[in-house]
Amino acid sequence: MKKRILIVDDEEDLCEILQFNLESEGYQINVAYSAEEALEQDLKLFDLLLLDVMMGGMSGFKLANMIKNELKLNLPIIFLTAKNTENDTLTGFNVGADDFISKPFSIKEVIARVKAVLNRTGSSQETQLSKLLQVDEMVLNLKKKSIKIEGKKLDLTKKEFEILVLLVENEGRVFGRDEILQIVWASDVIVVDRTVDVNIARIRNKLGVYGKMIKSRSGYGYCFEKS
Repeated sequence: MKKRILIVDDEEDLCEILQFNLESEGYQINVAYSAEEALEQDLKLFDLLLLDVMMGGMSGFKLANMIKNELKLNLPIIFLTAKNTENDTLTGFNVGADDFISKPFSIKEVIARVKAVLNRTGSSQETQLSKLLQVDEMVLNLKKKSIKIEGKKLDLTKKEFEILVLLVENEGRVFGRDEILQIVWASDVIVVDRTVDVNIARIRNKLGVYGKMIKSRSGYGYCFEKS
C-alpha cells in the first residue's frame, strides 16, 4: 500500500510543489491549508504529517500538541519552518517532532527526510507496536531506540543508532557519505564527510562481530551485509 502523507501549509504554491514531487515518489498525498482544515480530516489514516510551524490561525506547534496529547495519535511529524532558533527546535521536539526541515529547502532533501522518518517509524498501524529489527542475536527496538546483542544492552548515541537503523533496514544498499549526512543530520547543522566515518568507526567498535557487517564500498560510502 502507498504511504499516505498529509501536507499542512498555508503556502499553496509550496504545497503544490511538494504534492507533485512526493506523488512522483509513489506517496499518496493530501493537502490542508491550515491546522483547522487538517483537523477536519481523519488523521489516523496518515503515515506522516508535513507541518508548517507558522500559519494564520492555529500554529503547527499547537496542532502537533493536540495530535499527540488530545487525540492520542502516534503520528510522525516533520516540521517545515522558516524559523531556525534553538528554542523553536526544542519546542518542536517537546511536542513530538520527528524531524525539522528549514525553509528554503531542496525537494531532494524533503524526499530523503520523508523516507528516513517513514523507515524509522513504520506505518501508522505499526507505530502502535514496538517495532523490532533483528539480525541473529542483535535486536534493535525502533520504538525504544535501544539495541541489544545476546540480551546485553549497548550504549549507542542517537546519531549512531539512526545510522545503524538506516543501514540495517536497507541491507545491501550502499549509502554515500553525503546521503547519510542529509538523512541523519539536521539541515541547519554543518558537518563534514569525516563525521560519518567517525560515527561508523564507533558503531563498528561497539557492535563487535556485528560491526564487521558494516561494509565500506570503494571509498564511496557504507552498506550493511550479513555475509
